[in-house]
Amino acid sequence: MINTFESLKNKNFRFLVFGMITMIGGMNIQMLARAQLGWDLTSSSFAVTLIGVGFAPPMLLFSLYGGVISDRFDNKNIIQLGQFGVILICLFIAISIFTETITIYHLFFVSLLQGTFWAFMMPARQSIIAELVDENQLNNAISLNAAGMALTTMISPAIGGMIYHYFGAGVTYLLIAFFCIVDSITTSMLPKGELKKKSNSKVITQIKEALDIIYKNSLIKYLLAIALITTLLSMPTRALLAPYSSEILYGGALEVGLMLAAIGAGALIGTLTAASLPQKTKKGKYILITSVISGLSILLLGFSSFLIFSLILCFFLGIGDAGRRSLNPSMIIEKTPTEFRGRVMGFYSMSFGFIPLGAIPMGIIADLYGVHFAFIIAGITLVLLTIIFSRKDIRQS
Repeated sequence: MINTFESLKNKNFRFLVFGMITMIGGMNIQMLARAQLGWDLTSSSFAVTLIGVGFAPPMLLFSLYGGVISDRFDNKNIIQLGQFGVILICLFIAISIFTETITIYHLFFVSLLQGTFWAFMMPARQSIIAELVDENQLNNAISLNAAGMALTTMISPAIGGMIYHYFGAGVTYLLIAFFCIVDSITTSMLPKGELKKKSNSKVITQIKEALDIIYKNSLIKYLLAIALITTLLSMPTRALLAPYSSEILYGGALEVGLMLAAIGAGALIGTLTAASLPQKTKKGKYILITSVISGLSILLLGFSSFLIFSLILCFFLGIGDAGRRSLNPSMIIEKTPTEFRGRVMGFYSMSFGFIPLGAIPMGIIADLYGVHFAFIIAGITLVLLTIIFSRKDIRQS
């Protein structure tokens, strides 16, 4: 534990983490508010799923370009431009709610826009960490960054659930916009990045160069595959917590906020544990273990109808998230040459673009057979696929 917070001694990294905490705090509140508002407008699990994964197609289409941009330009400027766009769309939704013109189509359209901004911000946010800290602090910094995300996941949904419950969706979206503004101010305090070597290569050529790096490194390939699997089957679970709360627990936004907070608490414990691991620790086996924990937690959620038990399972789902949030990206960045990190993290960000492949079937199953059955199927699939991808070179890395 002595070295757990080592990278926070770096002033610039503290600015980045604080800004990220406020941004992700706002996004977690938005995830709750968007799902609950979508459910209130339609009472359809499928509709809630669609608006929950609307960000995914732009992530799939633009993340590679976001990676190229990250390798070419100052990551600080990329992040700030994306933040400005997110602030605007949050204010747009708030105005639509207060003027009583809000529809499910507004929510889906804004989800698409948000995915576009994140396709460029995510590679930049991951890559800038390596620019701010020493190489021997990389795992610690990425894990602490993930721990900050987990902390906000624990606290902000509960706050968001109460704000939504007592003051309504409009005030909730104003709070989200405020969080994003604070993030923008904090990020402005970061130093300018080092001047990057200009490349005359075409974008498609630079993407091919990154593909070649991935193809030749089997470990990076399998790490990206595991990231895809866990994202595909774990993330859609959150989008279905609103119908799960309504149909199974007979609750509402407050219960959804508590479950998201429990996920955040587990993720905080998991990521702080990851942050305490020495840089040279072989992290592959931990990634596989956390993936199995996620799968078993989702599976058992399908059998739970009691709030306390569901909260405990959500806590363990959060612990499982630690592999996806910190250990996996940390290993990918470690194994990738510096000049290719933005592009390879662009491929990592693409995994979020495939979420509909898991979320839409889960939404359909939830509408036809119930949310509990969708969770059971997702949990079993995640455990089985993790076992299939449990290769020796990952376990020993």
